[in-house]
Amino acid sequence: MTGLSEEERKALSRARFGSRAESYRTSALHASGPDLELLLEWLDPRPAEHALDVACGGGHVALALARTGADVDACDLTPEMLDVAAALLVEHDCTATFTVADAEALPYADGTFDIVTCRIAAHHFPDAFAFFEEVARVLKPGGRFGFQDQTLPPEGTSAVLTDVFERTRDVSHNQAYSIDGWATLIERAGLAVERTEIVDKQHDFVEWTKRQDCDEATVAELRQLMAEAPSGMRRWLEPVYDDHQLVSFRNRHLIVLARKLA
Repeated sequence: MTGLSEEERKALSRARFGSRAESYRTSALHASGPDLELLLEWLDPRPAEHALDVACGGGHVALALARTGADVDACDLTPEMLDVAAALLVEHDCTATFTVADAEALPYADGTFDIVTCRIAAHHFPDAFAFFEEVARVLKPGGRFGFQDQTLPPEGTSAVLTDVFERTRDVSHNQAYSIDGWATLIERAGLAVERTEIVDKQHDFVEWTKRQDCDEATVAELRQLMAEAPSGMRRWLEPVYDDHQLVSFRNRHLIVLARKLA
């Protein structure tokens, strides 16, 4: 979807995720896993610390933070996502404050939070750097930032085509970056990267396409893109076939712990 303005891209995200909010609340891929455990382990939230989860989606990070005793705020551009996230926390006898908010213009005062998180969302943001600047602004000096998102292979052509593969499935996808690309944006925003790790998330191809209501033509195009993928893209995604049909692939995620310098 080239040629769209930033506001048009945000409206597209709201429309697509508003109608699919419940599927993200129930998604096992988003709800749990060693990636979420590692993110929380690195952040080490403490009771009464003030935490913000940006683009909270189905509410899984907000729930994990609330369970530690932290005072949690959660925001998302899509009101329907906030509704399902709030319901998730109620189901688990936890509480948080939910706010409709643009990740690139957070409605919080400077130096408000001990912790900010953003998990598997920033690839949708039209201006990821503006978001990281907002993170640096709302964190207290010494505050921690926990970040997770999909990342791209080091080979240029494979990186472009891996991003095309994701955007074909979900037209609200804006851009993912390489490991160095994400880290550079975070550091240029004024945050010090302390730890990074790559984790693998395995996607069942049918479930992955159904979550975005891909039609038959889009599914066929995705299969063709994978079939024609260059070697760097194939090594990165590790497609699995059964009787010549694509059944699953690996999505590589970068987890980052960064800190606002005191």
